[in-house]
Amino acid sequence: MCGCIAVKTTLNRLTRVNEHCSSCDGLKIPIAQMFRNLLQIRCLLLTIFAASIGGTFQYGFNLTIINAPTSFIQNFINETWTERYGTQLENWVITLIWTFIVVAYSVGGLVGALIAGPMAIRFGRRNSLLLNNSFVLIGALLMGLSRTVKIFELIIIGRFFSGINSGVGLNINPMYLGESAPKQRRGVVALSCAPFTAIGLVLGQTIGIREILGNEKLWPLLLASSAVPALIQLISLPWCPESPRYLLIDRKNKDLCMNAMRRLCGNVNLTAEMDEMLDEQMALEGRRAKRLWELFCDRSVKHQLIITFVLGSAMQLCGNDATYTYAVYVFHAAGISSQNIQYVTIGTGCCEFITSLTSNLFIDRVGRKVLLMGGYSLMVGCGILFTISLTLQDKTSWMPYFSMACIFASILSFGIGPAGVTGIIPMEIFDQTARPAAYMFNGSLQWTNLTIVGLTFPFIVEGVGSFCYVPFLFISFLAALFIGFFLPETKEKTFLEISQEFYKRNFKGQLEETAM
Repeated sequence: MCGCIAVKTTLNRLTRVNEHCSSCDGLKIPIAQMFRNLLQIRCLLLTIFAASIGGTFQYGFNLTIINAPTSFIQNFINETWTERYGTQLENWVITLIWTFIVVAYSVGGLVGALIAGPMAIRFGRRNSLLLNNSFVLIGALLMGLSRTVKIFELIIIGRFFSGINSGVGLNINPMYLGESAPKQRRGVVALSCAPFTAIGLVLGQTIGIREILGNEKLWPLLLASSAVPALIQLISLPWCPESPRYLLIDRKNKDLCMNAMRRLCGNVNLTAEMDEMLDEQMALEGRRAKRLWELFCDRSVKHQLIITFVLGSAMQLCGNDATYTYAVYVFHAAGISSQNIQYVTIGTGCCEFITSLTSNLFIDRVGRKVLLMGGYSLMVGCGILFTISLTLQDKTSWMPYFSMACIFASILSFGIGPAGVTGIIPMEIFDQTARPAAYMFNGSLQWTNLTIVGLTFPFIVEGVGSFCYVPFLFISFLAALFIGFFLPETKEKTFLEISQEFYKRNFKGQLEETAM
């Protein structure tokens, strides 16, 4: 009771301040209304946080925490082998085992992407995210105990389980938020996954510095720290509702759907929103959720599959992860000491966070197409300048600093659109029955291409040297062209309107024959 009185008193004071400000300059600043709006959608804000902290956040976090303890883990592998067999490992064998640790995460991510669809259908979006925490908790436990029990193989297995968690989270997190958001807020809510990915990158880089957990004594605790976001999600997500669309269309429970919408949207008129979902339910009446292989035999999703293939591939093949890899070399050339590079790399993660947060604020204004096309186009420009700077790296004293600027600019460009918008496109262009399978396809592409880039990039650098970025900028250029010509804008459209637009594209010939 006292809390309610305090809130009302605060609102009244804010209203008086607002009216006083408007009398000064004729412009009314809706401070109290903004405060009321935030209170009204508090459940939606909690849903965004709870879903993302154990979803895309884990992907960014687990991607970076493995970098700092590289040398310590390699020493641990050699020491463990020596204790077991009395002989030391050769350097190439240690490198091979380290490669297994790195690749295990990507393989796990691919497995997670493949099981995400069936999980989302059977258990629902929210419950799948909750169940997904079991994978990362197992992985964190195995990696945390690896040095205590002196079994380095546990790190490989633990990274595999962490990869499964990231693969599931990257698919179901944007699906859950996109289906839970009102049409007017769908873009900003679904794209909130991207800032959480970037926060995960930055936090993983930060706690990985020597002064915190990235040292010889505490590196097992660093690898086990991924359990903390999982526990936060297990505590917070049960307070959030299931996806209203899943409840209505998949579970056919209108009452639970309405209750979930009221909690997410607040005390507003939901008639229009409910009518749109009922129309969507009617259009999908009698249709079950599609399996992955059924998508490739279904002509009604032909254009959607092509778009997903191009965007899902381009996100990893555009060279952003390669830019992170090459950054260490450029920072060394710029004269930054090995001890300080760990602090500079935190800035790269901050760049992606800033742009992903900015694009999150503007996605429902400028649209998905503009952000994607603009991001890839800027990456092409950065790639050209980066290639030139690498070619002149040893000839001009200030060129390494220009290369650093190109790296930051490329990461900023990636964060504008490709980093986040790519993940929400399948959610919007596929209907409810095809969406889980579409995310399986999209996730499989991303993890497969991530593995390919990770394995081939060192050989590309060795083979072509300073021109190593040319293949990536070429792919970015093709992606920008494809988006400009073939990706329709989905801003402010209902799922049913988007489905009808693609139906006309996929059956254009038949519709023309019928019209004749």
